[in-house]
Amino acid sequence: MSAWLRDLALGARLARSGGRGARSRVVLTAIGVALGVALLLVAASLPHMLAARDARTDARSDLQLSGPPPVAGVGTLLVADVNDRFRADDVRGRLLRAEGPVAPIPPGLERLPAAGELFVSPALAELLRSEEGALLRERLPQPIAGTIGDAGLAGPAELAWYRGSDDLRLRADDGTVRRIDRFGEPGGSTAPDPVMQLLAVVVLTALLLPVAVFVATAARFGGEARDRRLAALRLLGADMAMARRIAAGEALVSALLGLLLGALLFLGVRRLAGEVTLFGLSVYPGDVTPSAGLALAVALGVPTAAVLLTLAALRGVVVDPLGAVRRARPRRRRVWWRLALPLLGVLLLLPLIGGDTRSAAEHELQLAAGVVLVLVGVAALLPWLVEAAVHRLPGGGVAWQLATRRLQLDSGASARVVSGIAVAVAGAVALQTTFSGVENGYVSGSGDGRTADVWAHDDGRPGAGAQRLAAALQGSDGVRGAVVAGEQIEAGHGDTTEYVRVADCATLRRVAPIDRCADGDVFVVGEVTSLRPGARLRLDGGTSWTIPRDARVLQRWRGSPDPDDGASYSIPDPVLATPGALAGLPLRPRTTLATVTLADDGRDAIEHVRNTVARLDETATVAMLGGRSYDREYANLRRALFAGAVAVLTLIGASMLVGALEQLRERRRPLAVLAAFGTPRGALARALLWQTAIPVALGLALAVAAGAGLGAALLRMVGEPVGFDLASIAGLAATGAAVVLLVTLATLPALRRTVRPEGLRAE
Repeated sequence: MSAWLRDLALGARLARSGGRGARSRVVLTAIGVALGVALLLVAASLPHMLAARDARTDARSDLQLSGPPPVAGVGTLLVADVNDRFRADDVRGRLLRAEGPVAPIPPGLERLPAAGELFVSPALAELLRSEEGALLRERLPQPIAGTIGDAGLAGPAELAWYRGSDDLRLRADDGTVRRIDRFGEPGGSTAPDPVMQLLAVVVLTALLLPVAVFVATAARFGGEARDRRLAALRLLGADMAMARRIAAGEALVSALLGLLLGALLFLGVRRLAGEVTLFGLSVYPGDVTPSAGLALAVALGVPTAAVLLTLAALRGVVVDPLGAVRRARPRRRRVWWRLALPLLGVLLLLPLIGGDTRSAAEHELQLAAGVVLVLVGVAALLPWLVEAAVHRLPGGGVAWQLATRRLQLDSGASARVVSGIAVAVAGAVALQTTFSGVENGYVSGSGDGRTADVWAHDDGRPGAGAQRLAAALQGSDGVRGAVVAGEQIEAGHGDTTEYVRVADCATLRRVAPIDRCADGDVFVVGEVTSLRPGARLRLDGGTSWTIPRDARVLQRWRGSPDPDDGASYSIPDPVLATPGALAGLPLRPRTTLATVTLADDGRDAIEHVRNTVARLDETATVAMLGGRSYDREYANLRRALFAGAVAVLTLIGASMLVGALEQLRERRRPLAVLAAFGTPRGALARALLWQTAIPVALGLALAVAAGAGLGAALLRMVGEPVGFDLASIAGLAATGAAVVLLVTLATLPALRRTVRPEGLRAE
């Protein structure tokens, strides 16, 4: 142990006092390690981030699903949902009316808003004060009385508001307005979705593994210069074991410095967390807190990995007092153990394919281990593939020959830097394939993007709400055409629930083949129901109503697009009634349905429609057709995937830049000699591009193949047919290639400095 400590300390001292070159190597390696450490610490904070967001959203929950419904009293509150959208952002809104002096107060507010008072989130306040929020301000014209505190918001970028209302009334059982006596009861615990569990495991694995690959790559920067230093130490009398321990000491210094820089970078990122929103996901700086266990694993794992990787790298290098064998032609890499890694991963995944999805999700460790082995196999196979390919490349121009000769002499360094891209793209292809395959089960919405559906509420006489909504929409900005499909009433018949649509004759003719119609008529659509004239129904769960015996039975539901306004009705109602047929019946507020064709005058046509509908009913819903609406858990996972992918790609680019600069620094003398002998700088730049592009092309091909296979396996696990989104896969591959091109362009200034005559000097 004393020999280990002595040699590690000597290596640390050499790294610190070995001159400008040694210090440059330490700094560059530390920067590469720091980038990976910072992202690992962010990933280690993910459990706390999700838990903090969930805790805040649970604390403000105004759903009470357990226990008996509260009775109006001094401690009750009426709440109405007014959830909305403004352009691409969700807006959470609540109308409040206290029924007593001790009514519950939502988290984030010091008091309940009085009638007409508006409390908004800081992000919404900023939006309403800006020119961008002018259209939204029409829906929220009240003066801002205060802001919602952090405790009442999911994140700093959330758009949310509370407003007091004097005319809020409980609407029977329609669910729009509800009575509560406390905040903080989640909406009932539900069994976790096994598909979401499976995807979450794969997302975390696929995003974190490239980071680990980059940390490992950064720990091996400066390999050639290190071997030359070790040869000098051998000349002074050090044996091979001592030389390896000294090299491990140098690597340990870089890793510890990278760990410190990474922690500082993480603290800087943490302070800026509240200012950044990625794909609709925002967090407070206090949420970005790594768990103690994961932070300790990063703190211990990074230096340990640096030492072990250095020792492993030196096992294939013979360092003697006269030089290192690495500078000669390296021996060919073995492929058997590289193939064994993905094959072992496939063996772990095979038992999970074709079985129950829940069973696959419950075997999280087996699933994660299988995915890790497949992706690590990509990183392990890439150096062998590059070596095998470059020895078969034909000759070409000066730039091509310089690049291929460099790769033939030492393809390992370039392949290691590119391996992170290969792992990231393979994971992204697998995830994109899986998400595309399961998307239909978590997405709703259809249409051509020019229509919208409206659901408004009305408590007047049957048909009056539809007439008011039709008049408002016809005179609204942003509307090219509107068809009100009538009012929908829930109707019980035995143990089944049917629906009655109330509309005038002109509207009913649009959706069903009706020849004769007058106010008071009733029609039964025989194609979609077993109801017949004379059947007794319970309207709104209470009012009894009998379908008139003279009601006509229609044999089919038309629901075809209207030739004038493009609106279509795809959901049939069993019973169609004109307003006169239900006149005088005590009915609770009904839902009025309408379809609107938007004017082709820009993105804000839908905002004008929302403003028009809000003036009639604040609790109305306007849904854009053609815009896709995702399940909340699925949408959160997609956002986390995209946000993580952005972070990983940023790390890829930064790490590749550091690696490219390190290679330029190590090769400054050969490059300066080539420039001195007349090699054009353009040829050297193209050689640098080819030297990176060849491993990248091979890596992307390997990554796409591995990612597609892994994605197919995951789809079979969730019981979905195998299919590939070729456009998305091509986009992911192009993104990886673009990162390489940008990094190469960023190294050109350093290349110009490297080939100056001063680069010929050496000590």
